[in-house]
Amino acid sequence: MSTFKEVVEIVSYAIDAAGVAVIVGALLWAGARFVISGRKVDEPYRRLRQDIGRGILLGLEFLVAADIIRTVAVPPTMEGVTILGLIVLIRTFLSMALQVELEGRWPWQRSQQEHAAVIRDGDGAR
Repeated sequence: MSTFKEVVEIVSYAIDAAGVAVIVGALLWAGARFVISGRKVDEPYRRLRQDIGRGILLGLEFLVAADIIRTVAVPPTMEGVTILGLIVLIRTFLSMALQVELEGRWPWQRSQQEHAAVIRDGDGAR
């Protein structure tokens, strides 16, 4: 019979594996898409970078979730909390940097389409 700690660790490792699989899958998908479509699309290199960036972003979300779940199984110590905080901080920074690179704006800023819609509709209710 498994203990709660063992089950939580198995679940967190499974989510870690899913995060790595998402990143690897995204790299393969982006590479295949780049090779197949190649010069047929506008800015193929930019699209390749965006595809890879999206995959890394999604994979990082899985990895952060696994880290958080793993803390449930471990008794909280100052060292453990500090390490988790640093890992989550680094991964969150990477996620935000990738999002800025992909979308050209911070996550809390409106996109140009949203901004145009608010101006067009004349209200900030959107």
